Amino acid sequence: MSNPILDVNCLCKTFIVNKYSTNVLQNINFSMDENEFVTVMGPSGSGKSTLLYCISGMDQITAGSVKIDGVDISQMKEKEINDFRLKKMGFVFQQMYMLKKLSIMDNILLPGFEAKLMSRNEVIQHGQDLMRRLNIIDIADHEITEVSGGQLQRACICRALINNPKIIFADEPTGSLNSRASEEVIKELLKANENGTAILTVTHSQKVAAVSERVVYLVDGTIKGELKLGKIKDYQELNSRERKINNWLDEMGW
Repeated sequence: MSNPILDVNCLCKTFIVNKYSTNVLQNINFSMDENEFVTVMGPSGSGKSTLLYCISGMDQITAGSVKIDGVDISQMKEKEINDFRLKKMGFVFQQMYMLKKLSIMDNILLPGFEAKLMSRNEVIQHGQDLMRRLNIIDIADHEITEVSGGQLQRACICRALINNPKIIFADEPTGSLNSRASEEVIKELLKANENGTAILTVTHSQKVAAVSERVVYLVDGTIKGELKLGKIKDYQELNSRERKINNWLDEMGW
């Protein structure tokens, strides 16, 4: 690929418990283009979430290298990684980690204030624009306990986008949502990708996978296969793309 935003080489992750070692990830080689939408799938315990956490620098790797936007984050110290992550990456999780003492808007704006990439007024304006785009500006002053799961996850997407990241990492972003809220979140991730942000998501959901352009299958910490779908042109394609993924997963032994 030209212009990779993500380049992973020979990544390995080993956990040692009571002197016994377990190889969770083994020789992962993987890259993503600047505006790709890629999904990682695989059975429970295959190492999907560990892979995402290692790639994003939230967990240390045992061997190999991870480059994001041309920078080898595996060589960085913790403070450097934290600063790089704040400015270059966005995160959307199944569990919507937000500060209970802050309003929805303040949760969204906080990473923008911390990154200091824009003036305070620019951060506020950008946050408001994102909330309008995702149709949640009316809950800006609400507490996180006063909104629906779908609204909260859209707020998480706004927070992930506040610093105009190069890449968003999403770990089961629809896992705790009903079908309607899931569809809303999928469409918003797709819009973010269409606006130039690379998306790497880990999921069991074939609906999420169906809007991505590549699906990577992980088993026992090793990439076993890849399905190329191409950019989705029309949301009406979703059913046929889901069927294609389902047939491919059967071949993979899902």
